[in-house]
Amino acid sequence: MNKYLLGIDVGTSSCKVSLFTKNGETVSSASSAYEVSYPHPGWAQQDPEDWWEGVCRALNKMWKSSRIDPRDVAAVGISGQSWSAVAIDENGNVLCPSPIWTDTRSADICKRISDRVGEERIFSLCKNALNPTYTTGKVLYLKENAPEIFAKTRYILQSNSYIAFRLTGEISQDVSQGYGWHCYDMENGKWDEEISELLGIPSSLLPPVFSCESIIGEVTAEASNRTGLASGTPVAAGGLDAACATLGAGVTENGQTQEQGGQAGGMSICTDRVFADPRLITGAHVVPGRWLLQGGTVGGGGVMNWLEREFGISEREHAAERGASSFEQLDRLAEKTPPGCDGVIFLPYMAGERTPIWDPKAKGVFYGLDFSKTRAHMIRAGMEGVAFSLRHNLDIAESAGASVDVLYSTGGAANSLLWTQIKADVTGKTVIVPSSDTASSWGAAILAGVGCGVFSTFDEAVKGSVKHIRRHEPDAEMTQVYSEAYETYLKLYPALKDIMQGGK
Repeated sequence: MNKYLLGIDVGTSSCKVSLFTKNGETVSSASSAYEVSYPHPGWAQQDPEDWWEGVCRALNKMWKSSRIDPRDVAAVGISGQSWSAVAIDENGNVLCPSPIWTDTRSADICKRISDRVGEERIFSLCKNALNPTYTTGKVLYLKENAPEIFAKTRYILQSNSYIAFRLTGEISQDVSQGYGWHCYDMENGKWDEEISELLGIPSSLLPPVFSCESIIGEVTAEASNRTGLASGTPVAAGGLDAACATLGAGVTENGQTQEQGGQAGGMSICTDRVFADPRLITGAHVVPGRWLLQGGTVGGGGVMNWLEREFGISEREHAAERGASSFEQLDRLAEKTPPGCDGVIFLPYMAGERTPIWDPKAKGVFYGLDFSKTRAHMIRAGMEGVAFSLRHNLDIAESAGASVDVLYSTGGAANSLLWTQIKADVTGKTVIVPSSDTASSWGAAILAGVGCGVFSTFDEAVKGSVKHIRRHEPDAEMTQVYSEAYETYLKLYPALKDIMQGGK
């Protein structure tokens, strides 16, 4: 019997590949970075070929460092960033860069189409409002602004389905990424051709829909030559990175909640029925019979990446001699600043914002600066601002009837004890950190394991692999301190919205 499961995670800044044992132990992993292009205001795009090249580099790096025989891989699962729009022709060639989840260039088109078709009609089918960050708007933008490319397009793929295509040659669309399309019937997990035509999207562009654990094909000889994987290795459809991370954190039952600390922030509340609110995001879980009520924000770990890049020059230069990474040093610096940052508040709207305000023109803001404030204030305020955005989404979800008690934290941000405690104190929720920060790739690997029969059920996979390494309880006194700062946070965006809308 093959020994390992492979999870591939196609993220925003890099792809990560990880080999796991059946009990979730990471045997070997590697990553490869790529760039995001911002050619115009509101644009954010990547070349899908860069994703594929990144996967190939990372896999070959992993084989070289681990000396593991690729023939010992039982199956491959793929986790991918949301709301891509990879246009390929009938020969499988990528026709143009893919807008990614932070791209908002289609804002005017979405407003016009939503008004024409009807907001209520669209929402009743797919359970999500037509906003420009979703796949739908990106396809409509391509149709209107690059008709010569649109005419050549045979299929529109997502990030994970594009990598699956390069591995197997098979076309697919998994159910968890269906929420990017406003012609996707969320209740029944299938395309609605009538709404597709009303939106102006030919149904011929829509790939066949598969459950996330479905084995859609096998690694081809050509892909084997590029990746080092053995020809014939089964490949599962995979799913949305946030949904895979939710599975990887062990969140599979109604009411359990995953807190996301990757490049993006937010949360995913597991439900046993379709639960929708226009201020939030609704999608199918990668686990059959489950859905996710999500808050998706642009300000997650990406905020700390930006802070480290712009304010962590000294820490970066002295990381080796101080025996700590630049991020660890920034944590220590932020710890010296009191909760609430002496009145400094940060709005983490660094690329517009998704839930719950849905404003592509929202801007990042530091409020409360004066001559007494330091770099440490700004770093801690960045952490607190992300935590406030998390609380904002949780508050909206609970006002809509959802119930959340415990957050299961995933992503690189969960490695920061300070930041995790801030999130517990700000939200007033207990935060549990699973044993690995490879939740997305492990979730993808679980899908592959269920699909190829390594696991008989999802429950078996989770119970045998997901362990908890830390538990952060909220401090009631700190929660009160943060509640006062949170009230200021909530007032800032409405006060500045008109200025943001004017771009001044």
